[in-house]
Amino acid sequence: MTATQAVEIIREHCEVEPTLEGGLVTIRMSTERWLAVARVVRDRLGCHYFNWLSAVDWKDKGLEVICRLENLDHGLAVLLRCQLSPGQSHCPTLTGLFRGANWMERECYDLLGVTFDGHPDLRRILLSEDWEGHPLRKDYAVDMPFTPYR
Repeated sequence: MTATQAVEIIREHCEVEPTLEGGLVTIRMSTERWLAVARVVRDRLGCHYFNWLSAVDWKDKGLEVICRLENLDHGLAVLLRCQLSPGQSHCPTLTGLFRGANWMERECYDLLGVTFDGHPDLRRILLSEDWEGHPLRKDYAVDMPFTPYR
């Protein structure tokens, strides 16, 4: 499976337009397509390795969830990018497809406040349960009168 073949399969099955740059296939999608596209990437492209998941706070544009999946046998890497609307913090969980998503989604929830709908155990993983806010958000501590560092 080549990256060019992967782009064609994604176009055919996902109703999204992937880009190919330097061997990396990137797919931008809405939250409604997130789970379905991840399933196609796993089942049709053979990307069973869940490399990482994180998010970026673009402040005025909202949060973006990013995930890298790989087919290690063919050297294929796919980057899933899901832009959440401003004020939105919900995204479907990938834990039903990839066991490795569990702790990474929890970390993303803990530090950026992304709620992964359907996650089996969505709770803080790095900070204590009584921690207020999400420290990697752009509005954290800057707009607060007292910085809650311990």
